[in-house]
Amino acid sequence: MATDQRRAEDASDPIAYFLQDMTYHGKTERTRAAYERVLREFEAFLGTPAENPMGVDKPVSAATRRDCMSWIHELRGRTAESTVATYASYLHRFYDYMTEVGEFDANPMALVVEEMDERIDTNPTRRDVSVAEMRTFVAGVTHPLDRAIVLTLLKTGVRAGELCNLDLRDLSLSGTDHPTRGQLDGRDDSLYVSPEPNVGDPYNGESRTASNKRERETVIPVDQELTRALKRWLAVRPDPRSPADPLFTTTRESWGTRITPDIVHHVVTSHAADHGWHRQGGGAEENVTPHYFRHFFTTHLRDRTGDRGIVKYLRGDVAEDIIDTYTHNWGDRVREVYERNVYSLS
Repeated sequence: MATDQRRAEDASDPIAYFLQDMTYHGKTERTRAAYERVLREFEAFLGTPAENPMGVDKPVSAATRRDCMSWIHELRGRTAESTVATYASYLHRFYDYMTEVGEFDANPMALVVEEMDERIDTNPTRRDVSVAEMRTFVAGVTHPLDRAIVLTLLKTGVRAGELCNLDLRDLSLSGTDHPTRGQLDGRDDSLYVSPEPNVGDPYNGESRTASNKRERETVIPVDQELTRALKRWLAVRPDPRSPADPLFTTTRESWGTRITPDIVHHVVTSHAADHGWHRQGGGAEENVTPHYFRHFFTTHLRDRTGDRGIVKYLRGDVAEDIIDTYTHNWGDRVREVYERNVYSLS
């Protein structure tokens, strides 16, 4: 045990070092075990010359982008696409952390994850919905909770799980007086999305039922249209039953509890079905779901701005130069470009 401790402390075993830091950060044993399983599998892949592209035995600290791509490709031959995405996110977070703390020089997974996002979100077989058509769809969503959910997804590009994990402190709206987190100081009409919540882990005093897949914290502008929907929702929001003060709570069963991704999916697909955009048994190329809204956000905002960097920042995609540039120039660049180009849906 003492030997393992020393190896972790001096990073001679980078995986042990990372797992030990996860312990210090309060990650559960189950979460750490999941990371270790994936990381050790990748380590074994690198240690098998017949499998990795360079044909040599190498440590995880020496992995290249091509090594990572090769492993992801190998996974696709034997695991589901959702599992591939999970494994990729674990590996990416490992390299990103080790780079941040100065143990590694670079993150070889950064471009791999970026390309995976591009491949998923630019699927040419998806239903092609124009802004005008989406505006007609939104007009039919009148329940305050449903409308706030739909507009938040469409105008921020957040994932369903990220939306569920939002607490009231993550929202800053002019004209309201609830406490907000420090990251929103001086940033009225903004939404903060954290990378931290993980399913099953406590976060802000509440165990979460969804994980945020975002790798970096993001502050997203809230325009007047979304502000109106959120203020209307807050005026009727049930008293939350959690000390975390969730932003979105149920108004039907389990009154006042945090909504879940299943609830978000049901809200979106029910309205989509009424609009002829969703049918039982339909595929991703036909059905409109919460994930489709993220695709819609990416496609239309990218086309309008011509600035892939800002769209990547808002989506929470990782590219160190992009994140640093827009984090440090948030007020002058992100908000200005967003407000000038975001589509109106009412």
